[in-house]
Amino acid sequence: MAVSSLSDAEVTPSALRDRAEAEAYVASVCFKHGPPRLLGAELEWTVHHADDPHRPLDATCLAAALGPHAPRTLVPDSPHRPLPSGTPLTVEPGGQVEISTPPRSSLTELLSTVAEDINQLTALLRPAGLVLGDRGADQHRPPRRLLRVPRYAAMETAFAPRGSDGITMMCSTAGLQVCVDTGERADLPQRWAAVHALGPVLLALFANSPGHGGRRRDWASARMRAVHGTDPVRTRPAAVTADPAASWARRVLDTPLLVVRRPGQDWNAPRGVTFADWLAGALPTAPTTDDLDYHMSTLFPPVRPRGYLEIRYLDTQGPDRWMAPVALVTALLGSSGPVDEVLARTAPAAGRWMSAARYGLADPGIARAARDIVDLGCGALDRTDLPAPLVSSIAEDLHRALVATRGDDPR
Repeated sequence: MAVSSLSDAEVTPSALRDRAEAEAYVASVCFKHGPPRLLGAELEWTVHHADDPHRPLDATCLAAALGPHAPRTLVPDSPHRPLPSGTPLTVEPGGQVEISTPPRSSLTELLSTVAEDINQLTALLRPAGLVLGDRGADQHRPPRRLLRVPRYAAMETAFAPRGSDGITMMCSTAGLQVCVDTGERADLPQRWAAVHALGPVLLALFANSPGHGGRRRDWASARMRAVHGTDPVRTRPAAVTADPAASWARRVLDTPLLVVRRPGQDWNAPRGVTFADWLAGALPTAPTTDDLDYHMSTLFPPVRPRGYLEIRYLDTQGPDRWMAPVALVTALLGSSGPVDEVLARTAPAAGRWMSAARYGLADPGIARAARDIVDLGCGALDRTDLPAPLVSSIAEDLHRALVATRGDDPR
């Protein structure tokens, strides 16, 4: 999804001469600046048979249900028509279905679009006896890859030596992503810090995946546990520095290749070769900006800069529970979001990603920060364009989430 407030015009790929040029390119495409204006959301869900959620999902059944909206990774000759709102459907390796809304300048419009998309998607699945899951990880089935495309085969091969977290992340997890503009250049360091500081707090507040496939039942967010364990060099949080663009560009170039596109089905990357190594001649052909764009798509940190900020640390919510996290994040980080207060109120939870994933709101410090953030967010909601009854409803949902503690008490 393109939510940047600046133009994302297509650029003809060009050869990269050296590391400095590549780092400058990463900084320019990942951190586009301007007044925060646009919002977006991406929601994915596991898909289950309504009569038996343990029954494996069949690719043919899912393709028939999605019809002309099926992506070409599932049906190679599909017309891949968007939903009526303009939202395309995509499918993740294990059959998880995702909607990625077009950017909206209004929170009311964004929530309306997502609601319409969910109604359309559930209507497509219903005649096939399929329903959307309501957790961030599939509690019923072991991970199994449905999509037989070179990218996902290479990813599975690369992740396998580290254990089962990679295939679990690919095939058994589902996230809710909120997208906000990067903002003005001068505001970026503080905004970057705030979006990361919110991570452990909101991860814990909306954690709902206590296990996957009968395993990891003692985690509040087994989804985040799997993501983190997949390949920390590409899944750990980004550095919070005074120059986020420069530090992110260095990380991108120093991350090993996960996939190398080539003719045929074998896209496996040589183990340990970074993009910087590729620039230095480690592969037969020199990389282009298009190769660098593709490489960036194989990094999965909790916040990923893509010209806008893609917030990736939330467990997905059920089709009737998604509105509160989307509204809270956009209220706190939208055009008039209280960034200073976010940093102050999240201090007790700063950097505590794994504690949040393990214990959720059973961690006292994280629970205290969550209460403060909900209070702050409810005030920020009043300054959005949402109608008053909807603000009240979302505020009630947020306060209900505060008392739904998950996980074991760490004390």
